[in-house]
Amino acid sequence: MYLTAEKKEEIFKEYGETAENTGKAEGQIALFTYRITHLSNHLKSNPKDFSTELALVKLVGKRRRLLDYLKERDIDRYRAIIKSLKIRK
Repeated sequence: MYLTAEKKEEIFKEYGETAENTGKAEGQIALFTYRITHLSNHLKSNPKDFSTELALVKLVGKRRRLLDYLKERDIDRYRAIIKSLKIRK
């Protein structure tokens, strides 16, 4: 499996302050970004895998909604997370 419990814990520790803080928006966005990257690489080698493509589109939508929420609530946290994850310009 590409996403082990240790990797998840590491992501939440880095972006969500603690490994147990899985509800923080930054941690969830970082986790979604990791999963999106993995699925994108999978689709490059398997272009006809439509179920993975659907999962990718749903994950991108979830991440976009979380980013919009964060942008409305705290613009500084929003700018910090997109800069650290290099999501967009």
